[in-house]
Amino acid sequence: MAMQFYASPEQIMRDRSELARKGIARGRSAVVLSYSGGVLFAAENLSSALHKVSEIYDRIGFAAVGRYNEFENLRRAGVRMADLNGLSYDRRDVTGRALANAFAQTLGAIFTEQSKPFEVEICVAEVGATAADDELYRLTYDGSVNDEPGRMAMGGQAEAITGVLKANHRPDMSLGEAVKVAMQALSSVGGEGGAARTIAANQLEVAVLDRQRVGRTFRRITGAALTALLDGEAAPPASDAPDTPSVPTGEAGKPTSSAGSADLEDRPGQADL
Repeated sequence: MAMQFYASPEQIMRDRSELARKGIARGRSAVVLSYSGGVLFAAENLSSALHKVSEIYDRIGFAAVGRYNEFENLRRAGVRMADLNGLSYDRRDVTGRALANAFAQTLGAIFTEQSKPFEVEICVAEVGATAADDELYRLTYDGSVNDEPGRMAMGGQAEAITGVLKANHRPDMSLGEAVKVAMQALSSVGGEGGAARTIAANQLEVAVLDRQRVGRTFRRITGAALTALLDGEAAPPASDAPDTPSVPTGEAGKPTSSAGSADLEDRPGQADL
């Protein structure tokens, strides 16, 4: 009779952690930081159809690195949970902290109970009335949650990128300054011999949670608007920005639609975004 192979629980957890870390490190990096007008998301993304940065609810955004199909499943579950709670109770009862806790429970259960963990690292960000009130939560493959101090980097060479952010980030930055700092951080690694490199505007995915907007605050910055910010020109007014949400209704400023209604049909997965 053949003997069953045995591995200690500690070794199994180490192997799962190593698998997840390697998968995350292969993905291109993303940064999230607070600035005077809200929260900025910036990610290196060669695909225009598969988003690493998305909206979850009125004042809550989502960014992720790793395996696209895995973090997209988490995002969709988060949108459904937020919509259900907002409809059952009140839209103000949907918070970034509650969503981060839900994601953490899901990731922790998958890590301990499934043979393969999710190879993802995600950020749940909620914009506040001021930069000091912004909330950024980092969630790792094993369900760990960290409250970040106004800035964070994920994927790739995150430690080196975090060092650049720490040296240059200020909560009172304008949107243009925040985009330049994010660009500087993302391009500081990955060049030949570890040198800095140049990232084209069409290889960046940029979005913001605009604290001045009522209702849904998420909007993407693409095309000429993004190029203008990278060139140091003034940002266009919010009304001219792409992905402007529906006009809020007169009832307590409640939006007429949600992030869930903006979801497109299922798209094919892509690994290591």
